[in-house]
Amino acid sequence: MDGCQFALIAVLLTAGSVVGNPETLAHEDGAPPSRIAVVGAGIGGSATAHFLRQHFGPEVQVDVFEKGEVGGRLATVTVNNNEYESGGSIIHSLNLHMQEFVKQLGLKYRRNVAGKTAVFNGEEVILEETDWYLLDLFRLWWRYGISFIRLQMWVEEIMEKFMRIYKYQAHGYTFSSVEELLDSLGGSGFINMTRRPLSDSLLELGVSQRFIDEVIAPIMRVNYGQNVSIPAFVGAVSLAGAQNNLWAVEGGNKHVCLGLLKMANANVLKAQVTSISPVRSGDMLQYQLSYSSESGAGSELYDIVVLATPLQASVGSGLQFQDFAPPLDELPGSYHGTVATIVHGYLNTSLFGFPDPRLFPYASVLTTETDGLFFNSVASVCPVNISAGFRRKQPQEAGVYKVFSPQTLDKSQLKTLFRSYYSAQVTEWQAYPHYGSSQGLPPIELHPNLYYLNGIEWAGSAMEMSSVAAKNIALLAYHRWNKQSDMVDQKDLMHRIKTEL
Repeated sequence: MDGCQFALIAVLLTAGSVVGNPETLAHEDGAPPSRIAVVGAGIGGSATAHFLRQHFGPEVQVDVFEKGEVGGRLATVTVNNNEYESGGSIIHSLNLHMQEFVKQLGLKYRRNVAGKTAVFNGEEVILEETDWYLLDLFRLWWRYGISFIRLQMWVEEIMEKFMRIYKYQAHGYTFSSVEELLDSLGGSGFINMTRRPLSDSLLELGVSQRFIDEVIAPIMRVNYGQNVSIPAFVGAVSLAGAQNNLWAVEGGNKHVCLGLLKMANANVLKAQVTSISPVRSGDMLQYQLSYSSESGAGSELYDIVVLATPLQASVGSGLQFQDFAPPLDELPGSYHGTVATIVHGYLNTSLFGFPDPRLFPYASVLTTETDGLFFNSVASVCPVNISAGFRRKQPQEAGVYKVFSPQTLDKSQLKTLFRSYYSAQVTEWQAYPHYGSSQGLPPIELHPNLYYLNGIEWAGSAMEMSSVAAKNIALLAYHRWNKQSDMVDQKDLMHRIKTEL
């Protein structure tokens, strides 16, 4: 959920089945679709609307349904007339889709305000950043040997392979399942990484158990609220929060979603989609979407539908699939609850071994997996609009902090973490899948011309992963509609692209 700038490591990444034959129901006359629906206006849905407009052209009507606020999990809260990110906060420098969105929309990068990070085990600070990079490296080597070098090499290899997706998508290639996409990037190795615990993969690399417990586990806790038993590929994505090359959008990351929808000339409907049902007329298949809004209930017919919202029962999407034969399978798994609390107050630095707050040097504190620790991280946060003269509040001053925890903090816990506080705003997120190493990856194609974007989250959840999935689905919808099967699930794409060039 939140990425801490952790220069001690300086690593990482930007990072089903089909019911029926999806190619048999394309329009025989080659006519483009008249209407496309996207359900969900988070980064995935907004990017999908943008890419659909790119590929299908200006004549197609694109409707985007959003029951809440545009931006979804890219949300902000207001403290003392300043807005702060309560949801997705950071973007990796190699997230090429997000970078292109910012460029096209004329948005600005938010000014970075440096701050040091530490790791706390419930009793003492066991690892900390200093002002001297070489000293940090020496401390890492002294405590963990060459574990951090092995980790960096592993992550760089994954990142290099992952970057292939941009070349594939630039040439118009797409994939009908998350497995096919991962296989095209890293072969069976990437697929196996979605089925194997992160801890097992790192131990096999020669990374020490101590490094996993004291460095890797805190990063998993702050980014996903989970432990090192999550799948290795998910863990690699999570490690993006441990790098320096991170950025955010001035004014809030949600402005990317707002801008993409405007650029796509999408019709945004503030409504809850309640049901989807197939409607056949001869060889033509459409979908009827029923919805409810403040102005009442309604329904519309669409040629293509993209679901860009979690469908697992634990999320309570409120969406039902009706009259599908055979019925669509219920998607397995659940989403993991994470609580973000934005507190305006005075941090209790004594908890971390600093009775005098003026001597407390850290902007963020991560935690190890320790019994009795009720929070995953606490960090001094900056507003989404940073003026030229802005400075981060000193620990002895009242500042704004973001606390991640597995459950809502009670008053006694808040008083443990803060000497005193003026306000505490709580956001309970079903932010990420609850990861296990045994679950499969959800399908992309639920039914002909009915697509599911959020299955990508089960391979790795981040803004750029959703953007990659959005581009993939827009291309897949376009090629399916136009019967261009030679652009779907092709093998040996690097060789094919070199041949085309």
